[in-house]
Formats: sequence, C-alpha cells, structure tokens
Amino acid sequence: MFSTLTPIMQCFFSLSFHSMAFRWSLGNHENFALQIADATNFYITEKNRNDIKNGSILRLTTSPYQTAVGLHERIQSSSMDAKLEALKDLANASRDITFAQEFINLDGISLLTQMVESGTERYQKLQKIMKPCFGDLLSFTLTAFVELMDHGIVSWDTFSVAFIKKIASYVNKSAMDTAVLQRSLAILESMVLNSQDLYHKVAQEITIGQLIPHLQGTDQDIQTYTIAVINALFLKAPEEKRQVRLHCAHTEMAHILAQKQLRSIILSNVIRSPTPINDEMAHQLYVLQVLTFNLLEDRMMTKMDPQDQAQRDIIFELRRIAFDMEMEPNNSGSIEKRKSMYTRDYKKLGFINHVNPAVDFTQIPPGMLALDNMLYFARHHQDAYIRIVLENSSREDKHECPFGRSSIELTKMLCEILKVGELPSENCHDFHPMFFTHDRSFEEFFCICIQLLNKTWKEMRATSEDFNKVMQVVREQIMRALTLKPNSLDQFKSRLQNLSYTEILKIRQSERMNQEDFQSRPILELREKIQPEIMELIKQQRLNRLCEGTCFRKISSRRRQDKFWYCRLSPNHKVLHYGDLEESPQGEVPHDSLQDKLPVADIKAVITGKDCPHMKEKGALKQNKEVLELAFSVLYESDEYLNFIAPDKHEYCVWTDGLNALLGKEMTSDYTKSDMDTLLSMEMKLRLLDLENIQIPEAPPPIPKEPSNYDFVYDCN
Repeated sequence: MFSTLTPIMQCFFSLSFHSMAFRWSLGNHENFALQIADATNFYITEKNRNDIKNGSILRLTTSPYQTAVGLHERIQSSSMDAKLEALKDLANASRDITFAQEFINLDGISLLTQMVESGTERYQKLQKIMKPCFGDLLSFTLTAFVELMDHGIVSWDTFSVAFIKKIASYVNKSAMDTAVLQRSLAILESMVLNSQDLYHKVAQEITIGQLIPHLQGTDQDIQTYTIAVINALFLKAPEEKRQVRLHCAHTEMAHILAQKQLRSIILSNVIRSPTPINDEMAHQLYVLQVLTFNLLEDRMMTKMDPQDQAQRDIIFELRRIAFDMEMEPNNSGSIEKRKSMYTRDYKKLGFINHVNPAVDFTQIPPGMLALDNMLYFARHHQDAYIRIVLENSSREDKHECPFGRSSIELTKMLCEILKVGELPSENCHDFHPMFFTHDRSFEEFFCICIQLLNKTWKEMRATSEDFNKVMQVVREQIMRALTLKPNSLDQFKSRLQNLSYTEILKIRQSERMNQEDFQSRPILELREKIQPEIMELIKQQRLNRLCEGTCFRKISSRRRQDKFWYCRLSPNHKVLHYGDLEESPQGEVPHDSLQDKLPVADIKAVITGKDCPHMKEKGALKQNKEVLELAFSVLYESDEYLNFIAPDKHEYCVWTDGLNALLGKEMTSDYTKSDMDTLLSMEMKLRLLDLENIQIPEAPPPIPKEPSNYDFVYDCN
C-alpha cells in the first residue's frame, strides 16, 4: 500500500472531482471541496493532497471559503440556540488551517473578540436563567479563538486592552465555568509569551493573589494552566521586577507574602495532592523551580566591592558571631593589635586572604551569593556554625577544613547542580519536591551541604592539598541523594547521612569491579580482536531500534497542545517513514499509516546541536543548553531538512548512532561508548573462563562416596 498518491493517481483524483461536480449538477465546483472523513476533518488542498492515505474515505462538502462565510453569518444570529450550534461548529472547524485562513480573511478574529468584549454583557441578564447555555456559548467562543490563534496567522499584538480586561475578568471571578477558565488561562499565557507589550497589560490585570484560588481546587488541568500563567509572567518580567518575584500593584512585603502563600499552596494542593502529578504539571513545577532559583543569578554574578563598608560589615558579623565570647572590645588595644587579631580570626574562618577577606568574594560565580549563604548559616543555624568554625580552628593546621573557602566553592557547586542562570528546558520534568517545602530553600540546601562537607572532610582526614578531592566526593554525595527525589529537606539530610565517605568508597569499588580493565598484552590483543564484533552488534541494535521507531513531540509556544509525529526505518533499511499523529501512540505505528517517506540514499548528512536549522530560530525556550543537546537534523537534497528533538538523551544517542551507521560513519555517542565498555567487559570475562568445547551441566555434580578407609590421613603427632 502506498502512503502518498502517484502522479497518475493525482491526475485521476483531480479529474474525478470535476466529474463528480458535473454529474451531480453542483454548479460552480469552486464552492465545493473534499474532506478526510475522520476525526481530523481536514480539507484536501494542493499542499496536503499527498498526505492522503490509501483507502481513506473522502467527504464532498462545501469549500473552506463557503463554510467560513456561513459560520461567520451564523455566529451573529439573534437566536441563542443557533448561535450556540454555530460556535460549536466553528470551534471544531478552526483546527483546520485551510478553514482558519478563510475565516481570518473575513475578519473573523475581530468578530470573536468583539463578541467577548461586548456580547457577554448582553447575555449576563440571561446568565441566571440560562447559565449552562451561557457557559457553553463563551466556552466555544474562546475555544474557536484559541484554535485560530494557534495557527500563527495573526499577531498577538493586535488585541485591545478591553479584550485583555475581559479575559482577565474570567480568571479573576471566584466562580467560573471550568472550560471558560481553562481557555482564558491559556489565552493569557499565550499573550504573555508572544508579546512583551501584552505582558505589561496582562500584568496590570492579574496578580498572584488572584491566581492562588485556582490552585486550591482539585482540577489538575486548571492548576497546570494557572502555574503556566505564573511561569509566563515570571519568564517575561523585566529584571528589576523579577527580583521582587512577580509584578503586582502592592508593596514589596505583599510580594513576599504572596510568594510564601504560593509556595505553601502548591506544596499542599499540588505536590502532596492524592492525584498523581502528570508530565505537564511536573514540567510546569520544574519551570517554576528553575525560574525561582534564577532569582539568585544577580547575586551570583555580583562581585564584592572590597571598599564597600556595608558589604564588609557582613564579614565583621560572621567574625562577631563565631568569636563573640573571646573577642576583645573594638576600642581596646592599639590599631596594630586589632588588625593582628582580625587577621588571626579571618584565618580561623578559613578565608584565603586573611588580611582582606572581601577579596575572596570577587570571583564570579558565586560572587556575593556565597557571602549571603554564609551569613544565613551563621544567623539561622548559629550553633552548627560556631561548632564548625571553632572545631576547625582548634585542629592541627594541616587537617582544618577552611569554612570560608569551602562555602565559596560549595555555593558555586550548588549553582552548577541547580543550573542557576540557565533557561528552563522544554522537555524536562525534573522538579524536586523538597525545594517547595521552605521559603529559603536554596539557603537551607546550602546549610545542609556545608555540614556534610565538614563531616566528609573529617571522614577523609583531609588536608588543604585534598580540597578538590573532598569537593568531588561531596558533589557525588549530593547528586546521589538528589537522584532519590527526597520529599523534604529533612529527608534529603537523612539520605546524606547514609552516604558517608566509606559508603561512597564501597559504591566506587563496586562500580570499578564492574568495569575491570586488564592491561596485559594478551588481554589487550583479545580486546582489539573482539571490539569489531561488539561494534557490529551495537550497530545492529541501533538499526533495530530505528525500525521500531520513536514518537517525537513538536515544539510550540503553547506546550500543552502537544502535537506528535512518528519516525521509523523500513525493515530493509532503505527508507525513513514519518508522519503526524493525533496523540502519543501506545506502541509501534505501522509503516502504512505514516504518510511521508525519505529514502536513506538521499540523506547527505546528520547535523546536531546548535547547527540545526530549528535551533537557530528565535524562541525563549529553544536556546537553552538541554534542548540543544537533544536536537539533530537530517539534511537531504540540497537544502531540505528533517528536524528532530529527541524525548531524552537515550533516544538522541540511538537515533544519531543509527543514522550515522546508515551513512557508513562512525558511531560516537556516549551511549555507544558505554555499551561498548559493558559488552566488551562481559565478553572478555566469558572468554577468559575458557569454556570453549566444554559442556556446562545443568545440575551440580554428585558428591562422591566416602573412601573405604582413611589410611592416607597423616597424623601430625
């Protein structure tokens, strides 16, 4: 079966349409068109006629223009029932881009916005007696609007303040139809993400306080759309407004209180809800987590001014808290004596520059963020702070853990782990519940980790020369604990307790034993002999995976309207079959249901990362590092591309390896290297057992009978 029409079939198809119009006396055939009679109902045009699958059922119907004209008139009907039915039909028809273009050309978008701005006022009198009808009327109007705007034909900058106020009013109302609320939130999110000018207008109408009630319900879709609006406002906010969390018309204290309330409500109503968190909600929580931590970027990239007295006072405060009991009054003794005392104390605090510790904070990152963390630890965990400082100042010089230097390097490490300053990834769902359990989660995270660092330093009996080794172990401890996704900071702390230095050594030893590497010459020769066989095995596995195929998601500005496409290699390895899907498939998609083909012989090259055409496009969420690492493109013909964004790193490696194998090029992914090491190690161990021509019994051998006598036993006495 063919997935596209041959030239002869195309000619026959065109002639058949004209003959049908003539046979049935339809008059002007331009007033009619063909539709696919399935769930999509898309119109057949010159652009998509090759997408028709063999055996598809076609429906003869009015042309997109005639349908658009009819619906344009019907939605203005004075009859409520007729208007409702017309808006329902419009919401369904607007998914087709051919119809959408015709309806928009009739100024249909303006008509819908006018209905939203003024029409609802007319129907408010009817709302009490016709509440279900009113909700459906508005719901279908907004649905049609959303579908039409999703085609990207009309700019978002064209909408009036009155329209924005009306949409915002639906969000701000305490009781609103669920479908209307959902679409209103989606419209506001798209406005903010697609227009900086509309961001300012939306931000004037919507505050966190007005969005919070929608998070307190049980509808996870509404909660997801609400957090998406918050993220959009956060992402597009000017830098100065981001620093007070989100823009609203109240004081800075109101910002802080609203943010605390937001965090606690998300924790109790979303994260700890009995309803399992779906992928989209997990993504929105991850985005909120990233954007919250990105508020630290300003301090992270701010150098300390050694001449700034206010900043130097923070260092004096650290010294005062640590040595309050033994320090002398500031006005006692000579200046030289006080300088000597300060230098001694700064050395005990573990600063590199004992004379002027402010110089230690001129490195960015972590800049002033490290000093902020140290002060927070000293004030909020004073006993632990004093214990660490005094404990290390009383040790022998070679074994003391420098608190100042450790804090600076640890802050830098935590910023790297949490990717502070990087834009959120479009595909990531990796949020950590524990960061939603405290208003100062990053600072508390630091406090736990600085105590871990001091504990690990003692367990390693480290000296100043071992500083980098200790930091490597601490990083491994933190990463392993985070992988377990603790639900609270206390749980994170307890899991770190189980990852002592001794335990890390055991884990490393176990991993080393699984990756033994024998270096003798005969072993190396055997490895070289086996390696091509293993590489061929990996190549076959990659090609088999390409034959099974993968579902890819199309990236769009409005993420929740997921659009999928599937790609797989033909069994003879000669053709790539691909095509769009309505929803994510549960298993393999048959070749004959994929409309498009790309012969492998036509592929010129495989391009990865930032060199891909779809990564050069402008977009707020497309330029981050993680998406770049998952992007690849297939170049065919002269300048045609098939663009991919893999769902994860594993699929990225599988596809880039498989495509390179098809082109006769080397497979160089990290996944190939890992597979090579694992399979080579297993094969080496099996061959070194020398089991060739030896039949391994399924049952253990029987125990021999006892001897007739024991005369062979030698008596040592």
